Amino acid sequence: MTTATLENALLDVDFYHVQELLSDVEQERAVRIRDFLEREVTPIIEDHWERAEFPHRITPGFPELGVYGPLWEESRLWENTALYRGWVALEFGRNDASVATFVGVHSGLAMNAIGMCGDAAQRAEWLPKMARGELIGAFGLTEPLHGSDTARGLETTARREGDEWVLNGAKRWIGNATFADVVVIWARDVADDQVKGFIVETATAPGFTATKIERKQSLRVVQNADITLVDVRVPEERRLQLGNGFRDTARVLALTRAEVAWQAVGNAVGAYEAAVRYVVEREQFGRKLGSFQLIQDLLSKSLGNITASIAMCARLSQMMDEGRPYDQQAALAKAFVTASGRQVVAWCREALGGNGIQLDQGVARRFADAEALYTYEGTYQMNNLIVGRSITGLSAFV
Repeated sequence: MTTATLENALLDVDFYHVQELLSDVEQERAVRIRDFLEREVTPIIEDHWERAEFPHRITPGFPELGVYGPLWEESRLWENTALYRGWVALEFGRNDASVATFVGVHSGLAMNAIGMCGDAAQRAEWLPKMARGELIGAFGLTEPLHGSDTARGLETTARREGDEWVLNGAKRWIGNATFADVVVIWARDVADDQVKGFIVETATAPGFTATKIERKQSLRVVQNADITLVDVRVPEERRLQLGNGFRDTARVLALTRAEVAWQAVGNAVGAYEAAVRYVVEREQFGRKLGSFQLIQDLLSKSLGNITASIAMCARLSQMMDEGRPYDQQAALAKAFVTASGRQVVAWCREALGGNGIQLDQGVARRFADAEALYTYEGTYQMNNLIVGRSITGLSAFV
């Protein structure tokens, strides 16, 4: 990119020009994704959010943008860095956190589970199809009675019978599950008490049922479901061959946790940009709202939170690119960024006054979505306990 082109491509909120750390190709790809989202998603997303419906018409454009499975040789369209993948998550979150979550579940959880815990044959069989959007994935870990304690409390069971496994149990809050073609189900092997992963093809799995969770007030576009598994049979070849305990599951979660932190930054960015647009147009007491000191204070604090969050996430991504351990750093980033993002969306809603609660202004949706981002992929408290363990060397988990 030329200097002039790059300046035009930078987001105003990118106060310290972190996007410049991307390669020219990565910057061009990121801007192409931004343009697609603004053209195809922005005009329709508020209506879909209000009706709690997923805009399936947008997904055929995702494969050629390379947003599915960019980490894996079997599915990526070009070489790329963790910093680029994080920035793409920011771009998605900036546009809509629900659409970002759809990609995060399909690519970040389902595809990464197969990429990290599947053997070479499984990666070659599943990842290309999922990258092309021929199959949509979901990730079944959380259960009705077990979220933060799934490492010890997982109740879904897997029992081996010859060359097949029989799965029984229930899952809850599973994104994409109402329309997913494949769901990675995590279950406890009754023989060795270890957690294992299974690729369940929903169209050919008698006993598999996914029921949409209704009346959500956050991430309404995401089609979360309750899943029931009654004697669902899965062949041994569909068991993730390199996933032999919850430690392997946790590796997938740590990778996705970093991506969710970037998504949360994007959600805050979207709210901030909407607030800036509003206050430079809205007039009160005969002056532009943006000319008042208290409004500028809110915007300045918001920009400070966003800038600190971008810097933290950028360094985390650089550590990932360097091959360093990053579990604790991902936990700290996810906790800090989502908490800071909650402040940002609240300040932006405040800047809009009463109009801040109305969908058309672009803040209310992000205000609500920040609550889910704060909780999923590890709650604020659980991530802080991961960090606390690294500080003290002592585990405070019950």
